[in-house]
Amino acid sequence: MTHDHHHEIPRYTPEQTELALNPPAGRNGGDLVVETLHGLGATTVFGLPGQHALGMFDALRRSDLDYIGLRVENNAGFAADAYGRVTGEVAPLLLSTGPGALTSLAALQEAAAASSPVLAISSQIPSAGLGGGRHGYLHELRDQQASFRDIVKSVHLVRTASQIPSAIAAAWQSALTAPHGPVWVEIPQDILLKETTLPLVTAVDATPRELLPRPELIAVAAHALSHARRPVIIAGGGVVRADAAGKLRALAEKLNAPVVTTFGGKGAFPWEHPLSLQSWLEDRHTTDFLEDADVVLVVGSGLGELSSNYYTFRPRGRVIQIEADLGKLESNLPALGIHADAREALSALLESVTGRDGAEAARDAVRTVLEKVRARLDAQDLALEQRVLASVREALPATAPSFWDMTILAYWAWSAWPGPMHSGQGAGGLGYGFPAAIGAAAADVTKPVLAVSGDGGAMYSIAELATARQYDLPVTWLIVDDGGYGILREYMTDAFGETTGTELARPDFVALAESFGVPAVRTSPETLREDLSKALAAPGPSVVVLPALLKLFAPTHLA
Repeated sequence: MTHDHHHEIPRYTPEQTELALNPPAGRNGGDLVVETLHGLGATTVFGLPGQHALGMFDALRRSDLDYIGLRVENNAGFAADAYGRVTGEVAPLLLSTGPGALTSLAALQEAAAASSPVLAISSQIPSAGLGGGRHGYLHELRDQQASFRDIVKSVHLVRTASQIPSAIAAAWQSALTAPHGPVWVEIPQDILLKETTLPLVTAVDATPRELLPRPELIAVAAHALSHARRPVIIAGGGVVRADAAGKLRALAEKLNAPVVTTFGGKGAFPWEHPLSLQSWLEDRHTTDFLEDADVVLVVGSGLGELSSNYYTFRPRGRVIQIEADLGKLESNLPALGIHADAREALSALLESVTGRDGAEAARDAVRTVLEKVRARLDAQDLALEQRVLASVREALPATAPSFWDMTILAYWAWSAWPGPMHSGQGAGGLGYGFPAAIGAAAADVTKPVLAVSGDGGAMYSIAELATARQYDLPVTWLIVDDGGYGILREYMTDAFGETTGTELARPDFVALAESFGVPAVRTSPETLREDLSKALAAPGPSVVVLPALLKLFAPTHLA
């Protein structure tokens, strides 16, 4: 692969030159923003207007970008995050200043934790007010970007109209360079509103930098894996983001190495594959098996709290960690750390390793672990929970994406759901499921999308029923209503014997959805599969409410 990225600058025809010399009248800084986004390949933008940002929003009228406006900035951020996850493309998020910008913070934290390429473009107070003086402008912050620096990958400030295309292109490149992530651009109100005579922005190059593994590290890793007696692979979200599932499968089969996927890495490896340990990471039987391996290959995971069974995972073998986020290399366990994009590193390993025998032993070992996990679950009184999850699985078409809030059914799904799923577990905030599903539906309106929330999380995003209806998006929202913050109720009862702040008054969700013009049904565990199938098959948005008190399986990390 060559690294000579020298491009010829296209020669302009006389007609193009004429257009550049005489751009259409009536354009402003906002037009430069939307022209640049269009030139970079954006098709859909998310956001919420505000006084300082109106120049951008007015320019949308003159562009062919699709705009999806949500009712709360944080929800707009979750929608952009999901769009980025399902498409692998940059999701522009247009925000106003001060409160509007700050309200998106929790969504940007989720995008950062989950490596979603969200390009947030925020307005600012007029240029005269910048610099930290206390002028008293509406929405004024002393240093707005400081609130975002800890969360996003990069911050890009614009001081003049001519800086707009380059700043947005640099942010775009940053968002798509492995590891993907959210980026922040700030443009003052006066720059957005001021008329410009700059030519129309055409094609803009923002090719992401490649993150290639160092060859000497691949040689050492390939040698260790080729000579391992009991290799295993832990596949994280980095495999999914890098679109490297095919490479991972080929490597696992060549090495006859069992594969477990993290909760963020679901879909990185086929669930029913004979080498698949599935995702039972919160189970001591899985942890014991991983600890017994002589070589553990970790791809695209930092082995954080959930992926390490709450930091109880203590491997006895050699760990090799491939990770695009430099800060996560060896952050939890000593390893041969390879700083690289998962796809590039897996490609290099695939070419370098020699195949291993032992297919039968590996498959038998996987079967034994999964049987032990099943027996542990069967020893608990969890028939209702397993039945509810099975009903959701059966109702959801194979190609339909699902988005899960932080709710007990989602904690089940992390371990037990058989394929790709998207959840707010990166940062772990409430309210992700429904607005995220809206973002995914905006990316592809031809197939239904499922959102799953508890009643507590649902109240964070209830306003977006109006959005789903306004844009007629095919989102079905399953709300599991247990009258409170169910998992916190469990935690507090276990820890203190009683609860505080977990019990919630809530609306009649069916009547509330219907008041938005969204059809809704109250279901039961017995009728869930049928009701959910029907809702998913119907065009447009719908709500299915399941009154149920679900329990989580017993943890093993406390034993």
